[in-house]
Amino acid sequence: MGRPFSASYWDEVETWSRERIAEHQLAQLRKQLAYVHEHSAFYRRRWQDVGFTPGDLRSLDDLRRLPLVAKADYVASLEESPPWGSALAAPLSEVRRVHFSSGTTSSPTPVCWTQSDLDRWTDLYARAAYSQGTRDTDVFQCLFTYTWFVGGLGFTSGYGRVGATVIPGGAAETERQIETIFRFGTTAVAGTPSFMLYLADTAEAMGRPLRESAVRSVTVGGEPGGAVPATRARIEQLWGARCYDGYGSLEFQPIAWECAEQAGGHLPEDFAYAEVLDPDTHEPVPDGTPGVLVLTHLDKRATPLVRWWTGDVVVRDSTPCACGRTLARLPGGVIGRADDMLVIKGVNLFPSAVEDVVRRTEGVVGEYRIVLDDDVTDRTTGALTAIKLRVEADPERVDEVCARLAAAVRAELTVRALVEPVPPGSLERHTHKAKRVLREN
Repeated sequence: MGRPFSASYWDEVETWSRERIAEHQLAQLRKQLAYVHEHSAFYRRRWQDVGFTPGDLRSLDDLRRLPLVAKADYVASLEESPPWGSALAAPLSEVRRVHFSSGTTSSPTPVCWTQSDLDRWTDLYARAAYSQGTRDTDVFQCLFTYTWFVGGLGFTSGYGRVGATVIPGGAAETERQIETIFRFGTTAVAGTPSFMLYLADTAEAMGRPLRESAVRSVTVGGEPGGAVPATRARIEQLWGARCYDGYGSLEFQPIAWECAEQAGGHLPEDFAYAEVLDPDTHEPVPDGTPGVLVLTHLDKRATPLVRWWTGDVVVRDSTPCACGRTLARLPGGVIGRADDMLVIKGVNLFPSAVEDVVRRTEGVVGEYRIVLDDDVTDRTTGALTAIKLRVEADPERVDEVCARLAAAVRAELTVRALVEPVPPGSLERHTHKAKRVLREN
């Protein structure tokens, strides 16, 4: 770890054959399950309940004999053995880093890293940066928040390993961030799609459009948007740079990242074994079919996870990428969360699909919200009958914009939309994770 394999690839594994990847995964899984069984009381007990021992793993398919693990299971492990939980598989003396969830739906949950885990994490971010063209001549400005958020330090350490000059800017002091970009010749940035759009709008108002800066690479993550075509196009137009989608979670850092081809995030299949399962039957679905991503660490020490139910709906493509990488990809990124799907008169709709239509509609000049309230809810059954879109519209053609957006939603998504215009700049801007679905019942 720590130096590129070639001029094009950070690590040799990126070009392994599918057969070699599978052989590596099986060998690593055998070692990893033995380690987890020995060191994690949480998993040892769950596997005993289904009569499984690590020696029973003879093929990758055998992993499906093990139970799925969701966030609620992890939270329960913390409650039964506070504060670190029974899933911790390394002694506390070997834990070098702890990051926490936001705590918005439960108490903040800790996830731990040993030094080897941190080195691995850093190298995976370096692999991502290198695949997008970042080199030691670049100046990288990290625009993710560092306050209780896991991604910022991953980007900072990874780009540093590539050799880039790193400016850990964070997600505050917007005008100072813009001035820094211009003064120090920043060439690559990373942050949430919301903050990238907010920075660009602010820079326009300052008379310093970011498309005139030296930035040529914008990596986004932390929320949907990077894989939404219209949002990506808007970011690229405002920044005058290429926009890459990155995907990760607190528990798995990172999960996938786009290379220079922008053809879907590559899975680090030497770090995590990925399954894509039917959300109802939990059976595997073929490549090209949407399903929920389930991940298993292949070498994590501190808090290894086995068959972790991410809740994220994705589509996998295991064919080689035009860049030459053979690691499977997730075209379209995260389509949505299984529990965030909106059902409107029998039509299943992810918020990301709505975002794509809104961002492409001429005359929508800023932020928007999907509002679920009594106006679009059947009072008897509680079912949604339509969606309400609160949008910042061009004040000189409000009626035209509302009619155009409602028609586009009906034509493309086959649902009815009530469009509520609001003045430009009136909706809250987010520097971290935007919340664009509001329940106001």
